[in-house]
Amino acid sequence: MYMKHIFLMAAALAMLASCGKQQNQPAPTPQAPQEKPLKIAYVDADSVNEHYQFCKDYKEILEKKSQNAQNTLNQKGLALQKAVAEFQNKLQQGELTREQAESQQTSLQKRNEQLQQLEQSLTTEFAKEQDKFNEALHDSVDNFLSAYNKTHGYTYILSKIGDNILFADKSLDITDDVIKGLNKRYKPAKDTKKEAKPAEKKTETKK
Repeated sequence: MYMKHIFLMAAALAMLASCGKQQNQPAPTPQAPQEKPLKIAYVDADSVNEHYQFCKDYKEILEKKSQNAQNTLNQKGLALQKAVAEFQNKLQQGELTREQAESQQTSLQKRNEQLQQLEQSLTTEFAKEQDKFNEALHDSVDNFLSAYNKTHGYTYILSKIGDNILFADKSLDITDDVIKGLNKRYKPAKDTKKEAKPAEKKTETKK
């Protein structure tokens, strides 16, 4: 009977010791979720401007508009210079009365003001056309990269302009791939002399 009590006490002590060990053990530390590794690429913007067909077409449009505006200003400027020279010659020859001289001088001054206003108007119009091109280019590239990155999974796609990126591994350069994709998507207008059109802003889904 005595041995039986000793056995029961030993068993109870063993159970208590086991419970104490379990209670003293620290709770397992939850593991933090693993961060997604960065995947970075870059695109050389200067190369895009040089080799993207949309840029080539629009630059041609801008050059022609600039040349046409300059020709218009030159023609009107030469005509005004000729009119001023004729006025001065008549004035020196005494062929004009005081009233005629004042009238022609006022007319020439008005023509000069109109020429300056025309120059300002053409400059503003050309600047708006440049802004339109830049916005269309940005939308086209942004739309393409959104679709492109669905299969490539880059965390960042940087724009390299001149020396704004001091160093980058050439393996991160996706410029050629992007230009190839942009040109493939590009849908020029039938008459590119009127207006160049990049790809649609909305991404087309593959069926």
